[in-house]
Amino acid sequence: MSETRQPAPDGGGTAPEPDAAADVVTQDTVAPDAEGAAADAGAGDPQQAYRWREALVRVTSGGWAVSLGAVVLAVLAGSVMMIAFTDEGVQQASGYFFARPGDTFAAIGQAVGGAYAALFRGAVYNYTADSFAQAIRPLTQSLTYATPLIAAGLGLAIGFRSGLFNIGGQGQMLMAAVGAGWVGFALDLPAGLHLVVALVVGVTAGALWGGLAGLLKAATGAHEVIVTIMLNYVAFYLLSYLLATPGLLQAPGSANPKSPPMASTAVLPRLLGPEFRLHLGFLLALVAVAVAWWLLERSKLGFQLRAVGENQRAARVAGIDVPRSTVLAMLVSGALVGLAGSTQVLGLITTGFSYDIDAGIGFDAITVALLGSSSPVGVLFAGLLFGGFKAGGSVMQASEGIPIEIVLVVQSLIVLFIAAPPLVRAVFRLPQPARRPARPARTTGAPRRQEVQR
Repeated sequence: MSETRQPAPDGGGTAPEPDAAADVVTQDTVAPDAEGAAADAGAGDPQQAYRWREALVRVTSGGWAVSLGAVVLAVLAGSVMMIAFTDEGVQQASGYFFARPGDTFAAIGQAVGGAYAALFRGAVYNYTADSFAQAIRPLTQSLTYATPLIAAGLGLAIGFRSGLFNIGGQGQMLMAAVGAGWVGFALDLPAGLHLVVALVVGVTAGALWGGLAGLLKAATGAHEVIVTIMLNYVAFYLLSYLLATPGLLQAPGSANPKSPPMASTAVLPRLLGPEFRLHLGFLLALVAVAVAWWLLERSKLGFQLRAVGENQRAARVAGIDVPRSTVLAMLVSGALVGLAGSTQVLGLITTGFSYDIDAGIGFDAITVALLGSSSPVGVLFAGLLFGGFKAGGSVMQASEGIPIEIVLVVQSLIVLFIAAPPLVRAVFRLPQPARRPARPARTTGAPRRQEVQR
C-alpha cells in the first residue's frame, strides 16, 4: 500500500496519509433483517417451512408411501382373483352381463365385501360373537401369530440396514428352537430361572448361527446369501437327525420325530389367561422393537452398521472396522431371529416340536422386513399385518369358501410391488425420490457484517 507524506501539524516531519480503503471500517453489529423479524413474529419462518417440506418429501417419496401403495395394490389384485376364480355367484352373473350388468356388479361387491369382512372378523374383531372375550379372540390370535414375525423381521431388517442380505432366518430359528427346547424339557430348574435360561440359550444359539455366516463372509469374502442358504440346509437336516435319534431330542418311547413337551416352568405365561393363546413373547417382541430402534438410531454400533451398509469404502476410510461390523451385524440379526424361534417352542407349541417348527416364518420375515422398509417401527406394523392375514385367512376360507392360498398370493404380490417402486409411484402418482431440500440459513438474531463510513 502506497503512502503520501505530508507535513505534520506541528511542522516536524511528515505523517502517513491514510489510504482511501481505510476510510471504510467493518464492524460486527447485530441487525436482524426483515426475514428474521418476521420469523420472530411467527410468520414466514424458513426453518418451519423447511421442516414441513422435508416431511412431505419423506412421506410421499420415501419407503412408507411405496409400502402402503404396495399393500393397497396387492389387496386389489387379490380381490380380482377372488372374483374371477373363486366366487360362483360372480361367474353366474357374468354370464348375462350385457342383459343385466347390475347383477354382476352387485355380485362383485357382495363377494369382495364378504371376503374382507370375514378376514376382519378373523383377524381383528368378531362383531358377531356373543361375548366380549369371544369378540377379541381374533385380535389375540393375530398378535400371537405376529410375535415371531416381528422378532424375526427385526433381525433381518438389521442385516439389511447393514448391507447384508440375511436369508438364513429358517436355520437360525431352528437352531434357537434346538437350544431353547432342549433346556425347556431336559433341565430341571426353578420357576422363573428356567424360562430365562431357556430364552438366553435360544437367543444365543440363533446369534451364533447367524454370526457363523458373518464370520465366513468377513474372513473369506463368501457371499452371505449362499452361506445362509447352505446353513439353512445344515440346520434342517441336523434337527431332523436329532429328532430321529433316541436319547437326543426324540421323546422317550416314541418313534415319531418329535421332542418331549416343555416343562411348565419353561413355558411363557399367557397374558390374558389360559383361554387365550397370547403369551409373554409378544411383550418381548415389543421390547425388541424398542431395543432395535435404539441400536440403529441412537447407538455408536448402530451408526457403524448403517455406515457399512451405505458404503463400505467410505466406512473403511472413516476408520470403521468393516469385517468386525459384519460379524456383529449377523450376531445381532441371528439373536433376534433366535428370539422368534424361542417363542415358538416356549410359547406357542409347548407340547413338543418337530423339524417344521419354523412354519415358514424365516422366509415370511423377509417380506415383513421389506414391507417395513427395514425400520423397527415399520417391521412392527408389517408383522401385525401379516399376523392378521394368517389369523383371518382360515376364517375367510371357512365362512366364504375362499381358499386360504389367496392370502398367500396377496402376501406374494406385496413383495412383487415392493420390488417395483416405479410401478407403485406411477399408479398412485407419487413423486420420485428426491434429494432432501436445502436447509435455509438461520438468520434470526445472527450477527451480520455491515460497512459503516467513518
